[in-house]
Amino acid sequence: MKRTDIERKERELRRAEKKTMVLSRKTAREARTAGDYINDLSAIFLYDELEVFNTKEDVRVLEVLENMKEDLPAKQWVTVLKKAVKKTGVRERDRAVTELMDLGGIPPESA
Repeated sequence: MKRTDIERKERELRRAEKKTMVLSRKTAREARTAGDYINDLSAIFLYDELEVFNTKEDVRVLEVLENMKEDLPAKQWVTVLKKAVKKTGVRERDRAVTELMDLGGIPPESA
């Protein structure tokens, strides 16, 4: 083999290794963090300066809560809910958090 052929094959091999490394990093990063769930919930909420309105019946909120319960440990659930409600800036935060806990089936003793 010529030297140029060997160098070309080495470059192709390095590219393939780099591609597999990048793909493995992307798949490892797909796991959702608590911050992702905080942002998702606060984006879904309908609220004014007093209260959050859709904490009892919104299907989208329920889906996010179910996914959160699958991806995060139980000790982070209440923290995510509190921070998501706090991000909205409403005054009646405790009531919204309680309603979200009831909707998601999160036990009050984990608070």
